[in-house]
Amino acid sequence: MKIVIAGAGIGGLVAALSLHAAGLRDVRVLEAVPRIRPFGAGVNVQPNAVRELAALGLAESLAHAGTELTELSYHNHLGQRIWYEPRGRASDCDWPQLAVHRGVLQSILVDAVHDRLGPDALTTDARVTGFDPLDGGGTEVLLAHRCGDRPDSSIRADVLVGADGLRSAVRRTLYPEEGEPRANGTTVWRGVNRSTPFQGGRSMVVMGDGRWKAVIYPLAGRPDADGLVLVNWAVSRAATPQDTERDPGQEPPPGDGFPGAVSDWTCGDLRLRTVLAGAGSVGSFPMLDRDPLPRWSFGPVTLLGDAAHAMAPMGSSATTQAVLDARGLAHALATHRDPVRALAAYDRDRRPPMNRLQLLNRAKGPELVIDLAQERAPGGFRRVEDVIPAARLARVAESYARAAGFDTESVNTPSPYDCHRPSSGAHAEAVREP
Repeated sequence: MKIVIAGAGIGGLVAALSLHAAGLRDVRVLEAVPRIRPFGAGVNVQPNAVRELAALGLAESLAHAGTELTELSYHNHLGQRIWYEPRGRASDCDWPQLAVHRGVLQSILVDAVHDRLGPDALTTDARVTGFDPLDGGGTEVLLAHRCGDRPDSSIRADVLVGADGLRSAVRRTLYPEEGEPRANGTTVWRGVNRSTPFQGGRSMVVMGDGRWKAVIYPLAGRPDADGLVLVNWAVSRAATPQDTERDPGQEPPPGDGFPGAVSDWTCGDLRLRTVLAGAGSVGSFPMLDRDPLPRWSFGPVTLLGDAAHAMAPMGSSATTQAVLDARGLAHALATHRDPVRALAAYDRDRRPPMNRLQLLNRAKGPELVIDLAQERAPGGFRRVEDVIPAARLARVAESYARAAGFDTESVNTPSPYDCHRPSSGAHAEAVREP
C-alpha cells in the first residue's frame, strides 16, 4: 500500500512515523516549501498527545526540546485570578503537558522521519495541487514545483492524506465551493522573547478584558546564565463595531493599539511590559478557522490536522489534535485490509469529536471565563465566587478537557491507537526534563 501525505507539518510527520511504526513502509511525505526551516512560535502538547509521541519513541527528544508546564491560570486585566488548575503530572496525569517551540518540534520529527523511513521519504518543493481518482482504485496526486525548470508532475497513491494546512489543496478539491477560511475580526500578534521567569517558571497565564487577551508561557524550564528564559506570548484584539466603521488606513485611537493596550498589565511577578520589551520578530495575522465538515474521507482520500478541522486557538488544542489524528489514521490503516474502509473508520473515530471541538473553540472554549468575569465585574472583584459560581468555572474547564481528551481519566487510559499497547508507566517515566 503506497501512502502519500501532503504536508510536512506536525500532523503529517507524526502520521508518517505512526504508519511506519504500524508496519506500513511505503510512505512518502510531500512538502511545498523548497527547504524546511524552523519557524513559528510556541505550541502546547497536551498529555494525551505526549502519550502518543512517547509511544513512537520520542520521549527523550521531547523532554529536551521544551519544558513541562504544571499549572494554568486565567485572570482579568487587573491580574485578579478567575480560575486556576494544575496541569499534566501535577493534576495526576501519567503524562506531562509540554510547551515547545513549533520549529524545534518539527525538526525533531523531520530527523526521525529521515532516520526511520529513509532519506527519500520526505520530498520538498512538491506542492500538492489536487488529485484525480483512478479507475482501478487509488488516486493520481498532482504536484507543482517552484525551483528550477521542473514541470508539473504527478505520483500515484493508494491513499492520499491531506495534511496540508488551513488552505489545503486536498480539502479544496473535495469541497470546491467552500471558499476561504472564516475570519471573526480578531487580530493576533505572536512572538518569542527572552524574559525573567514568572509564576514559578512552569505556568501558563491567560489574561483578558473581554476585548484584549494575552497568553504567556515559558519554552524552557531553567533560565540561562543571565537569568532570562525563552517565553512564548500571544496578544489578541477582538473586533468592535467601531473597527468596522473605521477607514482601513486609519490608525486606531491612542492607547487602543498593540502593544500599548496591554503593556501595563501585571499578574503577580509577571509584567507584560517586560515580556514584550525588545521582542524580535513579531507576527500579526487575523484569527481564522474553518466550519466543521460532514465528511473527511472520500474513497482513498482523507484529511488530517488543520486541513480537516482548523480551529480558533483556544484551549491549546490544535497541535495535540493533529497528533491524535495521525495516530488514529495509522491505527485504522494498520487494522483494516481495505484502505477505503480504513479511512472511513478513521473518519468515524476522529471527525465527530473534532467537529464539536471546533465549535467549542469558536465559542472561546475554556477562555470563556474571562469574558464572563468582564461582563459581570468590569471593574474587578473581591472574590471571583461573588461574580461566577465556582461550580460554573469548574464545569467550563472540565467539559473542555473531556472534549479535547486531556482530562485525567482519558489521559491515563492506554492509547487506543497503539497496536502493541506497552504499559504507560515506562513511557511516562521517560518524559522527564534532563
